Amino acid sequence: MGNCFSGKPIDFDGEPTLFHFSLLRNIGKGAFGKVRVVRHKKTQETYALKYIDKKKCVKMKAVPNIIQERRLLEEIDHAFIVNLRYAFQDDENCFFVIDLMLGGDLRFHLERSGKLPEPAVRFWTAELGSAIAYLHAHRIVHRDLKPDNILLDAAGHAHLTDFNIAVHVPSSGNLTGVAGSMAYMAPEVLARRPYGAAVDWWSLGVCVYELLVGRRPFRGQSNEELRSAISAGVHANLWSGHDEIRADARDAITKFLDKTPANRLGARGADELRRHSWFNQLDWGVLERKQLQSPWVPDPNKANFDATYDLEELLLEDNPLRARERKVQDVNNLSQEMRQLEEQFTSYDFMSMNRRSYYPQNQIVSSVTGASTVSRQASPEPAGAGGSSVPMQDMYTDRGPSTELYRPRSRSRDGRPSGEAFIRRPSGEYQDVPPALRKPSGEEQAAYAQLQLQQQQWQQGYR
Repeated sequence: MGNCFSGKPIDFDGEPTLFHFSLLRNIGKGAFGKVRVVRHKKTQETYALKYIDKKKCVKMKAVPNIIQERRLLEEIDHAFIVNLRYAFQDDENCFFVIDLMLGGDLRFHLERSGKLPEPAVRFWTAELGSAIAYLHAHRIVHRDLKPDNILLDAAGHAHLTDFNIAVHVPSSGNLTGVAGSMAYMAPEVLARRPYGAAVDWWSLGVCVYELLVGRRPFRGQSNEELRSAISAGVHANLWSGHDEIRADARDAITKFLDKTPANRLGARGADELRRHSWFNQLDWGVLERKQLQSPWVPDPNKANFDATYDLEELLLEDNPLRARERKVQDVNNLSQEMRQLEEQFTSYDFMSMNRRSYYPQNQIVSSVTGASTVSRQASPEPAGAGGSSVPMQDMYTDRGPSTELYRPRSRSRDGRPSGEAFIRRPSGEYQDVPPALRKPSGEEQAAYAQLQLQQQQWQQGYR
């Protein structure tokens, strides 16, 4: 499925290319790229392949973000982060090969369940807190923490992903660019004041509240109403009608959402987070070695992602992804942006290369911010102290359903799958293929048609 052969032996000792991978199912889509499952032809390991259309990237002025994300991902490697394994490019796309998470994102599970159980949320909060503390120790601020960017593996462990607008904290200790998803932004970001790493702890607090309650703590019918609600901070009705949530959980969230950045839970270091009473029963050493069992495990018999991504590739894509030999490029004939991608989006292979940091050089591209994958871009905001205009993101205001809310979800299948149903490991053993690797069913194609109809109906009603 989706493979192309170049007619010559594959050089697995050279730089990674798309020829090294078998292309399987599509499982995600962003503003200028897609995500699909791939299998390395030599090791038989499965990964997620995130690929970015270079022309769309240039058109959306997101080249600096792609290069920055590539550099940051080379630097980091953590148990609760979706880590980079390979990076390369061809004439049309830039490719990130990253850890495969078959459990789906927390937005998917939140929409399907309404809210999630407190033991699981506490467990994921500890894992994400560990990841955030690790990033901050490396002078990295994520800036776009939300349920969409938290992925579960098959065992139910949480992982932080999407470093498209993450940045290194400059030597001054402060950032100024307005970037992120508005509903999860800290008050100091919206107020365009200089800010630091504590914005990630605020965003984590918004996420934790949303997972437990089923809605965000700050809402509004417009961007201005949402901005006012966030700026006002924690309100008296925050916990009204939610007595089922433990007092120590409420205390932790309230402290994440402290308007004073230095007072937020976690802002004084990871030890402060570990000492909080909500996490009293956790053995942090075992947790950070990924040896604790998650209280909530995704159903292994279900595809925990939107099946319509695969159908869009099959039915609507004019230029489907395939491996292609690279043409000889004269960089002098390329546009400035294309040349920047060609020269700075360098190849990476975690099997043969050591991770390294680009700090402080990476600050060169850290001030430009592109649109979040499911945000609508508004007009550019005034330039910050860094001297670059940055677009404000307005995400998930309460004016109507987003396409995320209307996507029908695939269902589990009974019995053994047909077609490409097994993986043969190098040891000779056979392994069942998880739902994410299977071909779409007739039911999923019908779901796609229903999705299109629902979107048209909503758009007509909105107009």
